[in-house]
Amino acid sequence: MITAKPFDFPYDGKLVPEATALLVIDLQQDFLSTTGYFARQGYDPAPLRAILPTVSKLITACRAAGIRVIHTRQGYRADLADMTPYEKWRRRRNGLEGTDVLLRSSPGFEIVPEIDVQASDIIVDKTCNSAFTYTDFEHVLRAQGITHLMFTGCTTDVCVHTTLREACDRNFQCLTISDACASGDTYAHEAALHMVTVENGIFGALTDSAAVIAGLSGLGPAAGSASA
Repeated sequence: MITAKPFDFPYDGKLVPEATALLVIDLQQDFLSTTGYFARQGYDPAPLRAILPTVSKLITACRAAGIRVIHTRQGYRADLADMTPYEKWRRRRNGLEGTDVLLRSSPGFEIVPEIDVQASDIIVDKTCNSAFTYTDFEHVLRAQGITHLMFTGCTTDVCVHTTLREACDRNFQCLTISDACASGDTYAHEAALHMVTVENGIFGALTDSAAVIAGLSGLGPAAGSASA
């Protein structure tokens, strides 16, 4: 069990590593660099970069416990064939027309080097805020037998929360890790975390990285050999 609020995770006390995944959402150069999309919109990427050590610790703990790591990346095709007229209008309005920002062909699309991505990890590429929209994400989760999701990444109020809400609607058991998520808007970040707990946990449970690492310490091959 992982200590959380308004209830411990998972609700039934059955934390099975093979059925659990750590989601690392959109920790890409376009969101975390000083020249990427986020910075071009006037946001300070420093709060996003600040969570990188915490996310890295969680990745290490999850791998040791036998929990799968899934990364998402957001961006459009290089030829913009998947971009609607409204999205193109927003791109022009945000001063991004003619740039390679948020395109899959650009360096900004890549996950930042501070995050260790291994061959055993799963990567899901998306164009929308939710990892479920127009992707094979749900199919991958069902195929792998994953029923429990732990959320990290950016931004708390947009891509993290949109994916979280859809995951709950699809009956995945969800845990948001507060200090492993970030936003450029403090108010939106705090509100998004609060919304997880309303109505007695309508969007799952909320915890911090220390509680997750403590809860995982007794799982996986490493724990078994240590106890032996």
